[in-house]
Amino acid sequence: MSGDERIAVIPGDGIGHEVVPAALRVLDEVADFEYDHVEAGDAVAERTGDPLPAETLEAVTSADATLFGATGETSADVILPLREAVGSFVNIRPARTYPGVDAVQPETDLVILRENTEGVYAGIENRLSEDVSTLTRLVTQTASRRLGEFACDYVAADGTNEFTIAHKNNVMRVTDGLFVDTISEVAADRGVDIDTAYMDAMATHLAMDPAQYDVIVCPNLAGDVLSDLAAGLVGGLGLLPSANVGAERGIFEPVHGCAPDIAGEGIANPAATILSTAMLLEFLDYDDAAADVRTAVESVLADGPRTPDLGGSASTEAVATAVVDRLP
Repeated sequence: MSGDERIAVIPGDGIGHEVVPAALRVLDEVADFEYDHVEAGDAVAERTGDPLPAETLEAVTSADATLFGATGETSADVILPLREAVGSFVNIRPARTYPGVDAVQPETDLVILRENTEGVYAGIENRLSEDVSTLTRLVTQTASRRLGEFACDYVAADGTNEFTIAHKNNVMRVTDGLFVDTISEVAADRGVDIDTAYMDAMATHLAMDPAQYDVIVCPNLAGDVLSDLAAGLVGGLGLLPSANVGAERGIFEPVHGCAPDIAGEGIANPAATILSTAMLLEFLDYDDAAADVRTAVESVLADGPRTPDLGGSASTEAVATAVVDRLP
């Protein structure tokens, strides 16, 4: 399948240099994109003093989409500015179980839609004295409404037409109060059914009975924590893709980190990164190719080969080869 789209490619650090090339092998089998290979993260910061070089930022803002691996200590200095640069207002994190993969909760199949610009990740921190530091939590009606509209479109497209808002408005009455009220108003206007749940109670409910949830809409920090909890239910972070979506561009990345303990060994699980490319394909309207990639990954997860994190002994490269072999 041929197209004119340009993809910025950022392996980052650690296993990013293993899983991203593996994912590109798969992507090249189903689409014909132009790539801009650029750097970000700890290694480039050590070499140049800048974890996010200007040429990387330029490549990302001019590309149609970005495939991102993982970074280490400089993560906040890289991914947060990149999300801002592409206007990414929602982080989409699906978590589901796969045949052949041991899971704590085999019935898990949910998607977390996480607000991506505000909350405690807005970066408003101050050290007032040796004894006192502060963090300002930012919530706006504008960002909450935008997330609510996206959530309504999302559940309308998947045919469920309902979602759950995770929040803590019994304690953060003003900020989460605004978040819940705004999204509830949008849903009511759009004819979408909603439920609400305290985010701490939801953590318990997810661990005990995740099947009661389908789409969860939540603030930034809650989405970060709950999606990692969901990863534990389905077999680990090596299986979770994600998308940072803006109005025109997106950044697609595995949820796992750079895993320095196994970096360079060639045994990292590429499934999350390959599944992230499926989300990238979908974002660019290559729906059939996205479905083919997901089906191929699911077949490999079910039948093997598997990397050590899933109880196997296969290499990253062997898993990528198996996925390519299972594509139509």
